[in-house]
Amino acid sequence: MPTAGISRLGATPTSGGTHFAVWSRNAARIDLCLFDKTGSKELRRLPLSRDGDVHSLTLADAPVGTRYGLRADGVYSPEHGLWFDPSKLLVDPYAIELDRPFRHDPRLTVFGEETADLVPKAIVTETKAVKIKPALFQPGGLIYEVAVKPFTILHPDIAEKKRGTIAALAEPAVIDHLKRLGVSAVELMPIVAWIDERHLPPLGLHNSWGYNPIAPMALDPRLVPGGVKELRKTVEMLHKAGIGVILDLVFNHSGESDRLGTTLSMRGLDNLIYYRHANDRPGELINDTGCGNTIACDHPMVRDLILASLRHFVLNAGIDGFRFDLASILRRDMSGFRRDAALFAAIAADPVLGDRVFIAEPWDTGPGGYQLGNFPEPFLEWNDRARDDIRRYWRGDRHTIGALATALAGSSDTFSRWGETATRSVNFIAAHDGFTLTDLASYARKHNEANGENNRDGHDENYSWNNGAEGPIDDPEIAAARRADAMALVGTLFASRGTIMLTAGDEGGRSQRGNNNAYAQDNAVTWLDWAKLDPKLVDHTAAFSAMRRRFDVFAGTEFFTGKGDVAWLRLDGHPMTLEDWEHPATDNLVMLLATGDLEQRRATRLAVVINRGHAPHPLRLPTSLDGAWRDALSEAAAPASVAPRSVTFFVEIF
Repeated sequence: MPTAGISRLGATPTSGGTHFAVWSRNAARIDLCLFDKTGSKELRRLPLSRDGDVHSLTLADAPVGTRYGLRADGVYSPEHGLWFDPSKLLVDPYAIELDRPFRHDPRLTVFGEETADLVPKAIVTETKAVKIKPALFQPGGLIYEVAVKPFTILHPDIAEKKRGTIAALAEPAVIDHLKRLGVSAVELMPIVAWIDERHLPPLGLHNSWGYNPIAPMALDPRLVPGGVKELRKTVEMLHKAGIGVILDLVFNHSGESDRLGTTLSMRGLDNLIYYRHANDRPGELINDTGCGNTIACDHPMVRDLILASLRHFVLNAGIDGFRFDLASILRRDMSGFRRDAALFAAIAADPVLGDRVFIAEPWDTGPGGYQLGNFPEPFLEWNDRARDDIRRYWRGDRHTIGALATALAGSSDTFSRWGETATRSVNFIAAHDGFTLTDLASYARKHNEANGENNRDGHDENYSWNNGAEGPIDDPEIAAARRADAMALVGTLFASRGTIMLTAGDEGGRSQRGNNNAYAQDNAVTWLDWAKLDPKLVDHTAAFSAMRRRFDVFAGTEFFTGKGDVAWLRLDGHPMTLEDWEHPATDNLVMLLATGDLEQRRATRLAVVINRGHAPHPLRLPTSLDGAWRDALSEAAAPASVAPRSVTFFVEIF
């Protein structure tokens, strides 16, 4: 049986037909609706039998490929948290494939309005289990964050019919680019089926990120028209190239949104159970996500759905790991954040999931939602504190040299509070949410007017700068300064201890025209124009990535002890003093590392020299009796001064 061991719920092909099962405690009745091959005509409506809270039926004449949906009847009383409306066709939360994407329509929000013509039909799917191998990605590597459509839609070497799809990632031109950058794993922004937020269609906009899901296992037909088979084949090709695959999943909220939102799946099946409500006001949805609702991840049946989704992607597509959006929600119950949440104990004990890579975005918008450093091992965590400290340093903020060193060393102040001896930090300068790396040095403020919210959306504080002019310029000096800053930011990222993440296109100067919340820009604002990538910046990124792989100090995640493994120096070669650390305008730093040189196969020292000043600075590195310092990239002898606004790696040669 193809889904054996995943869950007893959903549509499971068996030797006796297809077994349909759905969970609901408060529904009075649930019907199974079968549709023709076009998904436009309802052929039969059959009541499911109830056994406790499980409603099920086995049909001998519902083969693989059958289109189906659900209808749930019961009390309609939103003020009491009950939204049963049999006029609403509902998507099975355990659906694996859908026949069309979701589209927003006001009828989805109105009681009594028929929606069968609007709602995607689930497809009975027979999956093929893969041979499970150890996760390819390991902490300390380079994660490459990818939005599938924007990354591939304009690629000139991909056939037009594949552009914008998962299959495009398996094309030789894409894999060659990933290998050139030394990518350890691609992290795919959401590829499961999502719906536009209701305010976007009237503005002529569409969600381009996918962080508004409905069905957690069903792949979006726009991105994965070949379904799980297409995903599995793409993962196989990336694995052959030595590249892991991490899925970015959203279990914190759904696209059904707030009380004025749609009824498409969990809301119609049992809103009171699947979502979190105020204790004394069951009709009031708790909104700890900023997206209108909060999924009740502590409920056993929601936990079953999440585990089933993770197991499905590992068993049937070979996925290496997962990144959880607003992951603090997944550890909440009504008392608040729980480090020992049952969901994650179940993940750790699961024989399929136990060795996968897990990454948390360690915050949400609810009370006590910021939990950086509080997820247990082996969870990796997005480190926004290091991100902001690195940005502030390069912007020129005072009193930032100590925070920079802490970030470079793996943020032990954050990740050792529970007794850990190694960092779990995912270091990044830019991600999908916020300015691109190049825009950080090109815009002093956000420019989100195209989102239709009068520039009120997105973060106001980005710790960015513009090098003398806002946005697009013709001045070659400003352009050169911006490129130098982008190179310095890349160098800082690749010099940091822990896992690092680069967002697709940032290696070549990608811009979003100052938009720091481009989720609604499914257009040239977010589409990567491969012809406009800066070849010098791409070369620089690839070279720094190769250098990071050359020195084994960067593969390690253990915290530095300061006993021969790291030293912090001034550019004159002397150790940093307390006065240097505390001086408000200290501009430069040397991180001296003991490391193995995998290229030369010997132990050596590596000096990472950082100068944010706008002028060259004299440089003198401490030498051994028979050693000499050389630029790790050019192999030139270490110069007498280091360039302004730069990060340079020097290796000691014996």
